[in-house]
Amino acid sequence: MSFYLRLSRSALLPLTAWAALMAGGTAVAKHHGPQATTDATTTQQASTGSDSPSALTENQIIAIVNGQILTQRDVEDRARLFVVSTGLPLSPDIMARMRNQLIHQLIDERLKMQEILSRHINVDPEQIAEAIHTIEARNGMPENALRNRLKADSISLTTLIDQLRVQIGWMQVLREDLGVRSRVTPLQITQREQALQAEASRPQYFISEIFIPVVDPRHDEAELNFVKTIITQLRNGAPFPIVAAQFSQDQSALQGGSRGWMQEDNIEPEVLPIVKKMPENAISNPIKVPGGYEIVTVHSRRTIGKQMGTLLNMRQAFFPFSSPLNPAEPTDQQKASLQKAIHASQTIRSCSEMEALNASLGNSRPSNPGLQIAERLAPQMKQVVDKIPTGHVSRPLVAPDGIALLMVCSRDERNLAQQTPGQIADQLMNERVEQASQQLQRSLRRHAIIKIRPAAKTVLSTHG
Repeated sequence: MSFYLRLSRSALLPLTAWAALMAGGTAVAKHHGPQATTDATTTQQASTGSDSPSALTENQIIAIVNGQILTQRDVEDRARLFVVSTGLPLSPDIMARMRNQLIHQLIDERLKMQEILSRHINVDPEQIAEAIHTIEARNGMPENALRNRLKADSISLTTLIDQLRVQIGWMQVLREDLGVRSRVTPLQITQREQALQAEASRPQYFISEIFIPVVDPRHDEAELNFVKTIITQLRNGAPFPIVAAQFSQDQSALQGGSRGWMQEDNIEPEVLPIVKKMPENAISNPIKVPGGYEIVTVHSRRTIGKQMGTLLNMRQAFFPFSSPLNPAEPTDQQKASLQKAIHASQTIRSCSEMEALNASLGNSRPSNPGLQIAERLAPQMKQVVDKIPTGHVSRPLVAPDGIALLMVCSRDERNLAQQTPGQIADQLMNERVEQASQQLQRSLRRHAIIKIRPAAKTVLSTHG
């Protein structure tokens, strides 16, 4: 999500009030097989060279996955990563409920990473850096903001890197398994286009989801409690894309849980009735599906083949503050930034000038936030954008960390429901990748030797 969309979560106040805008974040079939059999053995502690109780506790072995250990520290680091990335304080009770799911998720990641290494697949640092940049951009963060936030909270960047390495490497495994099926042919695209034409006038839904697998279908209390905990956090403002990236066990996790536009025939029968009646941008209750639970949000609805909308081409410039804004006592630097923003809003006449201005300010926010659909903007932001004539600049928009200017370069009326061949190819490829992922994960679990240690009993209540 771009910076100007972040502002839509806050009140836009007059410049003379110097009021800060609180920036906020922004949301198919699953047939996962049973988890590999677990076996409790004698408690062991890793040798740490330290006799402190906290060090010994952190390095307690929680599980052994094909000979590879999973420690209490691994679980705690992942839990803290979630807390920091969502920006929400979590009570000890909520954290305790999260640990169960975190252990199962980390076990699955160990299995995936072992498969990645066995195939000699290498994930380049550039790929990980790009994934971090995508997370930041999707959630309206400036470059390096996520890294800096982790550092400020004494969380190793390695915790995030390890998770991204598994997600990216697993995609490479799936492409390898798909082989020639990883290429979508023009004929297949044409066939899908014809199928869509045959369904004209039927509804489509733009959906994001979080899928939480169930280890033992006979005893799903722990997973259900975890899903309810996540739903509470989402309804309290946790960004759906970040939560999906952290916890969803679906291939859409790398896209922040987004499934894109889906026809009713492609939505699970357990999910469809809820999707049809739930309000847009609401968070569903837990939905039990084959293999686990889903959490769903519907971003938008349309009729197949018809959705007229206004496509906005915009530019933005951001004047960063050197310190957080105190509306009652703005600093000299903040006052100067406001005067510069007012002057720029009165003198900038083109989008290229906006790009040059943003570059001169350090490009702390991307100048081009990407094409936006006017009808999908949050109501407050839509009010701001609707008042900006094409080719003109908005009034300065003040936030705790700086001031933004927006310019509408062009407005184009389009039929947004017409999918391009590229979009259809992506949809077909995503369906194949998800199916391949399910099959391979089931195989890995069946052949895995997983030992759950007594140290995990306090959180793994589903295992005897």
